Amino acid sequence: MFNEQRSTQRKVVKVKALVAPEEGAAVAARTVDVSSSGMCVSVADPIGVGTTAQVRFDLLVDGKPNTIQVKSRVSYCILSGNEFKVGFTFLNLDLSSMTTLAKFLR
Repeated sequence: MFNEQRSTQRKVVKVKALVAPEEGAAVAARTVDVSSSGMCVSVADPIGVGTTAQVRFDLLVDGKPNTIQVKSRVSYCILSGNEFKVGFTFLNLDLSSMTTLAKFLR
């Protein structure tokens, strides 16, 4: 059986995102879910585990769009259908983004 290893609650969110690796071109993505410590996105091409990237996406909180841009590290990349699911762990999440995520996740 599959053993869940996530330590934080995830919430499904389907919005456009932009993933900009430190090396290479930015790629369009679609979010799958988000938590206070990371998120999953779907992309057309694989991104290597351990890659560091800026991830940017918008969350609707209290009826207003809030942009979150956070440096993240790829923790997994798996083929799912005709796309890749890429899991990111947030690094150095700023206070404003942390607050926005907390409001979104409650």
